[in-house]
Amino acid sequence: MSDRFDSFVVFAEMRTGSNFLEANLNAFDGLSCLGEVFNPHFIGYPNSQDVLGITQAERDRDPARLLKEIRSHEDGLAGFRFFHDHDPRILPAILEDERCAKIILTRNPVDSYVSWKIAQATGQWKLTNVKKRKDAKAQFDAAEFEAHLEALQAFQVTLMNALQTTGQTAFYVAYEDLQDVAVMNGLARWLGATSRLDSLNTALKRQNPEPISQKVENFAEMEQALARLDRFNLTRTPNFEPRRGPAVPGYLGGARTPLLYMPLKSGPEATVLNWMCALDGVSEDALVRNFNQQSLRQWKRERPAHRSFTVLRHPLARAHDAFCSKILSTGKGSYKGIRKTLRRAHNLPIPEGEPGGDYTLEAHREAFTAFLHFLKANLAGQTAVRIDGHWASQTQALQGMAELTLPDMLVREDEMTSYLPALAMQAGHAAPPDPVAVPTQAPYALAQIYDDQLESAAREAYQRDYLMFGFGDWG
Repeated sequence: MSDRFDSFVVFAEMRTGSNFLEANLNAFDGLSCLGEVFNPHFIGYPNSQDVLGITQAERDRDPARLLKEIRSHEDGLAGFRFFHDHDPRILPAILEDERCAKIILTRNPVDSYVSWKIAQATGQWKLTNVKKRKDAKAQFDAAEFEAHLEALQAFQVTLMNALQTTGQTAFYVAYEDLQDVAVMNGLARWLGATSRLDSLNTALKRQNPEPISQKVENFAEMEQALARLDRFNLTRTPNFEPRRGPAVPGYLGGARTPLLYMPLKSGPEATVLNWMCALDGVSEDALVRNFNQQSLRQWKRERPAHRSFTVLRHPLARAHDAFCSKILSTGKGSYKGIRKTLRRAHNLPIPEGEPGGDYTLEAHREAFTAFLHFLKANLAGQTAVRIDGHWASQTQALQGMAELTLPDMLVREDEMTSYLPALAMQAGHAAPPDPVAVPTQAPYALAQIYDDQLESAAREAYQRDYLMFGFGDWG
């Protein structure tokens, strides 16, 4: 029937008009919509025993078998409806199949929520005879609606991302489009059907045609609750940083104590490394290093009582460490190319070579302030210089870690003395030592130049970290 598609899926939600859309799809010759075939609570329809000869129990054991039957359906093009809470095991196979046509049905989430609440109250989910219509008003629950909205939005983002990454497109249908026979005929044409409808299915009736103000018991309360929702996400902190990987090769495993340190660059790495050596009375060479994903999994399997952690550093202190070690210095490990670019293109007031005796405290404050201003632009994607891991936000670095494994504990630098020994005891160490701080190598300490101007500049550059972790002023 279709040279492009072997099946179709209608991505929808409860109370979006999916029953009406299905009825009209089934009115076209060669199109068969089989209901909610992957609903975890029934198969196809509430009273159905099977779909295409496959029972619910058989589907639950092997959902791919049912999908295969739908794809090979001999009587035209077959499809089904799929909601965000249907069997998640089969969703990747649906999304990745370019020969599965994607139809995305949407409705104003407030309207669908109110309709859902009324259906719950009346027990009437379909209406074919207006004389049997049951009346009720919805009781708006702000917390319930926010959860409803969040689930719908998250699912729509999942669909959009899958379509983008696989180079597919979908046929979008709004609830209001369902009454337009021209749109329905256009959808059928897109699916490859040759037949057309002169009119729409009239068996199903709209259940609640009144204005929404007449359908909600506590409408004034609903208005107030919706006014508080940030529909356009105006309060978000924009993020223009590239996604970061988990940086597994930099992880450190204990020599005997099953602790895994997942460093955040420009954090107190030297302090933690020394502590892990002292923990087991070994040298640095005895620590487990140079992990890859396979060896990390193996390390964890061999140590069932393992614990993992990372240490958060205040954004201002972390930026100062990155500035001194990677930009100001010209020694081993510094970024000489970026240093040169910052001096030339961003007028960073640092000496051409290693700072000498004429590099004053005021010069250091001025240079570091300029570096913080650069970071604000750099993290916003406004410079040609890469966003390096040493000054990327800790929020972004942690999200990268989460692709593979999450730390058991986030320890703040100023709380290491309390929490690291306690974590080692959880991992089986009887008497762990306290960590001893290793000072940052810098011509001047941050405490010598700290002022409100530096704090403000750091907050502007690292809004996400300050907000995410609740950092206060460094000083």
